Amino acid sequence: MATVLNVDNMHCGGCVKSVTRAIKNVAPAVEVVADVARRTVEIRGIADIKAILHALDDAGFPGRPA
Repeated sequence: MATVLNVDNMHCGGCVKSVTRAIKNVAPAVEVVADVARRTVEIRGIADIKAILHALDDAGFPGRPA
């Protein structure tokens, strides 16, 4: 199962690391595929998307379903 989120504040590789870390802290078993150009993150695996959105918001990278 995969979920795509828009993360508008993700502009660079450092942002990708921060976004990935925030997601992995909540759902360590998922695979995270970030696309800086599209400002999207694909989350592959089973995860609580509401918890991920909350973690992203706390990290300064608010996300929303694509």
